[in-house]
Amino acid sequence: MERCAHGFWLADAGPVTARPVLTGRERADVLVVGGGYLGLWTAWQLAEAGADVALVEAGVCGHGPSGRNGGFVHGLWDRLAELTELFGAAAAMDVARAAATTVAGIAGWCEAQGVDAHVVRAPMLEVAAAAAQDGAWEPAVAACRAAGAGDQVAEAGPEAVQAICASPTLRRGALWRDAATVHPARLALGLRARLIERGVRVHEHSRVVALDDRPGGVRARIAGGGEVAAGAAVLAVNHASAAVRPLRGALSVASSHVVATEPVPDVLERLGWTGGESIADCRTMLHYFRTTRDGRVVFGWGGGRMGMGARRRALLDVDPGVQDATVDHLHALLPALAGARITHAWGGPIDVSPVHLPWFGTLRSTHYGFGFTGNGVGPAHLGGRILADLARGADTALTRLPIVGGLPPRRFPPEPLRFAGGSVIRAALVRADDAASAGRRTDPVTAAVAALPRLLGLHLPR
Repeated sequence: MERCAHGFWLADAGPVTARPVLTGRERADVLVVGGGYLGLWTAWQLAEAGADVALVEAGVCGHGPSGRNGGFVHGLWDRLAELTELFGAAAAMDVARAAATTVAGIAGWCEAQGVDAHVVRAPMLEVAAAAAQDGAWEPAVAACRAAGAGDQVAEAGPEAVQAICASPTLRRGALWRDAATVHPARLALGLRARLIERGVRVHEHSRVVALDDRPGGVRARIAGGGEVAAGAAVLAVNHASAAVRPLRGALSVASSHVVATEPVPDVLERLGWTGGESIADCRTMLHYFRTTRDGRVVFGWGGGRMGMGARRRALLDVDPGVQDATVDHLHALLPALAGARITHAWGGPIDVSPVHLPWFGTLRSTHYGFGFTGNGVGPAHLGGRILADLARGADTALTRLPIVGGLPPRRFPPEPLRFAGGSVIRAALVRADDAASAGRRTDPVTAAVAALPRLLGLHLPR
């Protein structure tokens, strides 16, 4: 098994020659900081609108979390209950409808631009893999029905679940109809290539070390001596947003880890899992799994470690203990794969929002987005449109969404309490998940600690 931060997707996408480091002085209408999905989509939207854009990335575009996630694409219908609780029914529907455009938007962009990102449009199955998980989807289904959006989801009984994937551990669930999977690295690198072709100035290995943000413009200093002056800046830096002082309490950082099997098309045929459906169970620290074009199973688990502020702990990317546990979980959930060779294991940081939703806003002339909480492929496409409008000073339906402006209505405690407390809580959540999966009662101390986030008004991932 190859353990490395880049994992299967980036290895499969092939080598990339880095763009030149920014060493001189440049001017632009908008400076985009960050070359993941959010920054790339923002740059694309700005270029489409005729703006002069410079994009700087500390590494290589697409080689961070955007190029190595699970590749699930869906909107926010499954979060409609939380949206309604936060914003009321009408505003919640505004957000859900805006996010619902992302699946078709990404697929249409790939087709129009000739980018083969292995797009497969198929429903996402949210499934119970233990009795304790039964019905976890019901509040979201009820919210959709109450809002007149019941066509977005269909409850799936045991026969329907087994028809999708005949694993004995999968019980019943809900099918979210408007969903897809992509090859995440091919999508990110395809965006990068089309931006370069359009004349967007992309500079890699160009880390921003200082950003002077003033009304009317920004000036960014780059490690190595480069400098960019622009009318506006966009911060699209995932977990590194925690280094920005006004945003520090608005997100925490944790890791998710993924493994990939060798190609097993014969096993997929026996399981009947040939329709391209993505699947996620209902643990708090969920499992998420999907198939690939060459017949592999990519299986992830959100039970990784906490990050400390914006520091990049090595264990966020490569964590042998968590990766080995992920393999064990794969075999437990999909026992038909027990004989399959695991070829790759990797991980990456997640920018966790206290309300389980992405958030966007403005600091003087700098605009930001963060908090995708493990569901970034689709919402980052929406976020790129939002940030492009903000950077252009446009007042649109997107900039008036309630997830835009200010900071989320919940906050995390400061460091180091966030790291210490979060580590204890995550460990308790994993123990509670394990107990539920084994049909055991959770011990009282674990149950009390695992309940703390909800008592504090925090929505942690599932």
